[in-house]
Amino acid sequence: MNTEKRLTKAYKEANIEYFDAQSKYIFFSDMHRGDDSVSDEFSRNQAIVLHALNYYYNNDYIYVEAGDGDELWEHKKFKHVRLAHKDIFIVLKKFYDKGKLRMIYGNHNIFLKNKSYVKDNYYEFYDEYNQKRVELFHKIKPTEALLLKHRMTKQEILVVHGHQGDLINDQFWYISMVLLRYFWRYLHIVGFSNPSSPARNLYKRHKVEINYNRWIKKHKIMLICGHTHRAKFPKHDELPYFNTGCCINTRGIPGIEIVNDTIAMVDWRIKADDNGVMHIVRTVVRGPEPIERYDCKNISNYDGLKSNCSDM
Repeated sequence: MNTEKRLTKAYKEANIEYFDAQSKYIFFSDMHRGDDSVSDEFSRNQAIVLHALNYYYNNDYIYVEAGDGDELWEHKKFKHVRLAHKDIFIVLKKFYDKGKLRMIYGNHNIFLKNKSYVKDNYYEFYDEYNQKRVELFHKIKPTEALLLKHRMTKQEILVVHGHQGDLINDQFWYISMVLLRYFWRYLHIVGFSNPSSPARNLYKRHKVEINYNRWIKKHKIMLICGHTHRAKFPKHDELPYFNTGCCINTRGIPGIEIVNDTIAMVDWRIKADDNGVMHIVRTVVRGPEPIERYDCKNISNYDGLKSNCSDM
């Protein structure tokens, strides 16, 4: 299937959740949590992510992990990922126990579409220290897509990982996984890039983003995703395509917040103050902008967006 068919299918089968001006969401994706080995790119940002997640938990946000949270292509056993980043999973469990965790699967953790795999690995785990089974995300149901609907305006926002229709990472994901696990993973350590990944291939990334925009233009629905690893916040006259970026680069982690019916892109990174003391700092890099500005079905006040959202 191409991107048009795959995204439409995801939209029709998405979990529906209603939101309003009192709702607060934070979207991160592409953490690629590994086993803390030399190939685990998430490790360098674990402290930043932990601080950011605690901030959002303490401020009563809903956390949406928009795919590729755990690097299950490289690591066959989830327990190695959980043990490597147990502090992260402690915070994620706090979100889950409070009913504020939304887990979307991407291509690198596509195993989460398998109910048996989720039950065996994510419901509970064996605590070797206390020698007993302990609940993790008991009865969690990861989804391919989340559809947010505004209670008042009825505006819709589709949230997916974004691999839908990316042939080598969607329909042929198993081949890509085998190549990554037993070949590209080791070449990447010494500096080679996987050409099948849109994050490493500029042409492929550009092609994927064009497909996103075509779908938005046809269906007139705002889209939030990840997958390409390139953060995106649309300009005034651009289609409402938002990308969370990724959490494995060396420049900190980007995310997208929805608060008080506004949307903004934020950046979390380590900075030094005038005394040389290191701090983890949250910075708003784009926005906030009113959510209604990106409603393609009701945009009479935004001529530039209206022109782009019109049918081809």
